Amino acid sequence: MKPYFAYILKCADGTFYTGITTDLERRLRQHNGEIVGGARYTAARQPVKLLTVSVPLESRSAASKLEYQVKLKRKAEKIAFLNSYTIS
Repeated sequence: MKPYFAYILKCADGTFYTGITTDLERRLRQHNGEIVGGARYTAARQPVKLLTVSVPLESRSAASKLEYQVKLKRKAEKIAFLNSYTIS
């Protein structure tokens, strides 16, 4: 089973988008409109750039929980929080 990752994208308008995936390359291509399946939020704010990725996570549930924690942070805190995250 592939590990999950939480990630943060920077959109063309300067906003951040946080999500989870098992395939970062595919997901980034989706968000940039190269292939079908990106989020509506990023579709209107292309191109997007990958800023940071979490450590590999063991389950979708763990990735979703981390994604939620990141989304609660202020913009300036998001990247530092995700970069400092370790599995306990």
